[in-house]
Amino acid sequence: MTLQTARVGKNNRAQVVTIPLAFRFPQGMKDVYIRKIGDDVVLSPRPTDWLSFLKSDVRANDDFMQGVEDLPVQERAYP
Repeated sequence: MTLQTARVGKNNRAQVVTIPLAFRFPQGMKDVYIRKIGDDVVLSPRPTDWLSFLKSDVRANDDFMQGVEDLPVQERAYP
């Protein structure tokens, strides 16, 4: 695997990365998710809708929300 590089710079007080053409996000994409894994910074496309998630096989575990009825009522002050 050949590693490619990207240029890091500054724009006002923000740090910017110029991504090589082969790694660019689709035109019109305005938001990406960003996370740090160790020293790596990972960018992922942010979906514009929930359709792909709803079509996926991602499901909650059987014990999800188990015991929720035992949670105490939160007291809140309203202005």
